[in-house]
Amino acid sequence: MTGSTDPLSIRTTPALGLIVLRVDETIEDEFRGFIPRHQARVHISRIHSGDDLTPESIARMETRLTEAASLLPPAADFDVVAYACTSGTAVLGAETVERLVLAGVRTRAVTNPLTAAVEQIRHLGLGRIGIVSPYVSTVAEALSAAFEANGVQVASSLTLEESDEATVARIEPAVTADAARRLAAKSDIDGVFLSCTNLKTAAILDGLASELSVPVLSSNRALAWHMTALTKSRQ
Repeated sequence: MTGSTDPLSIRTTPALGLIVLRVDETIEDEFRGFIPRHQARVHISRIHSGDDLTPESIARMETRLTEAASLLPPAADFDVVAYACTSGTAVLGAETVERLVLAGVRTRAVTNPLTAAVEQIRHLGLGRIGIVSPYVSTVAEALSAAFEANGVQVASSLTLEESDEATVARIEPAVTADAARRLAAKSDIDGVFLSCTNLKTAAILDGLASELSVPVLSSNRALAWHMTALTKSRQ
């Protein structure tokens, strides 16, 4: 019949998947500021996580990650799927994260905030970085060690020693910005990384970078940047 149209819509934008911690209240809102709706379709799955973020609660996510990945829509034809937990990747390892995600969902690429930050740091040519995080010291130490293992020199780190994730989501950005200032004042650094997808940072990144005269990265912005870069590399 002439003039007929196909009733099935044709995909025109990349498909991105995010596996978000049950306790995370921040990443979805910030992510849409970094990746507008017209740029990509974003699908969310949640993974059960403890109310307190400790090495033990992070390790328990290993047994749940594949199931969380499998709850993403199987027909979405994903370009990139991300496990949206910086500290979780530091404890579990990026290779383990990728293996567990791929066991649950079909996608062309897998990433996470730690790998994304490493890639963005390399892209910007940064040498010595400072890390601000809300984590307890044991988790913060694992994060620094993971960066070092990936060839990124951690000159200094400052942690807010907060384990309760509900509290992390309510840390005022001004508190995080002040921690970054203190870190920059005491260390010779080429950039700052604000770690944790649940930490509200989007509103302070550009102003803080201008004030400190160094790039200021965050878990959520780095992840959005890397997922976009991976999508473009496959077009």
